[in-house]
Amino acid sequence: MAVRSMKEDDPLDDFARREITLDGVAKRVYVAGSGPAVIVMTEMPGISPHVARFARWVRDAGFTVYMPSLFGRDGAVPGAEEGAAVFQRACISAEFRAMAANQSSPVTQWLRALARLAHQECGGPGVGAIGMCFTGNFALTMMLEPSLLAPVLSQPALPLNDPAGLEIAPEDIKAVRDRLEREDLAVMAYRFAGDRFCRAERFAAYAAALGDRFVGRVLPDSAANTDVAPFFARHVRCPHSVVTAHLIDEAGQPTIVARDEILSFFARRLVPPV
Repeated sequence: MAVRSMKEDDPLDDFARREITLDGVAKRVYVAGSGPAVIVMTEMPGISPHVARFARWVRDAGFTVYMPSLFGRDGAVPGAEEGAAVFQRACISAEFRAMAANQSSPVTQWLRALARLAHQECGGPGVGAIGMCFTGNFALTMMLEPSLLAPVLSQPALPLNDPAGLEIAPEDIKAVRDRLEREDLAVMAYRFAGDRFCRAERFAAYAAALGDRFVGRVLPDSAANTDVAPFFARHVRCPHSVVTAHLIDEAGQPTIVARDEILSFFARRLVPPV
């Protein structure tokens, strides 16, 4: 993968830009690669160079990446004021449930349809998905779509006003747990120990709801990158983004170990045995 600056806007010119309409709703989706499909859902405030870098790592590991534009300015380095405005708009959007526990965000219906489409286009046993921060829990709700086999929750931050709350309807999480047990599947999840947006109470709630099907990883705060974009410097003053903004791109770093474990999880679930 070509080395790109994380401090300059990313043109995303190695992705195909598609306008995909599902359930009557059109969204831009960036697609690249070949092999089984993995849906990469951006963190707040949008598809930053760090999010695009992670998507390229997934692509280069042998997957077709589908990266939907859900909010923000695609490819932009997250600015403090612009990012805050994106965040505020998302919090009141009808697509998301930023402040409500025990509810599934409506946008997950569209994302489940995207998983179905991606599976039809790419084949294989099924689809993987990773959500980050604002979208962190979405991969869990997407397990209601049978083609979704490999869900990853990276620092799931919703609901914002309830550290122990889960952004999924009770009937949905019961259906997900039943499916995990029935099909012998697992949910991978990641957070930093000192993350104030995704606290220990949330992982405890996931574990209580999903049992040993929930595999939570907690990284030390010392493993977080401190050279971050203005949005993170002003508004996210704690280790938070495990595989993007706070990842340290050096061999042996805990965040790189987490990235590699995620890629291995996708391969284990989505790549047919030879």
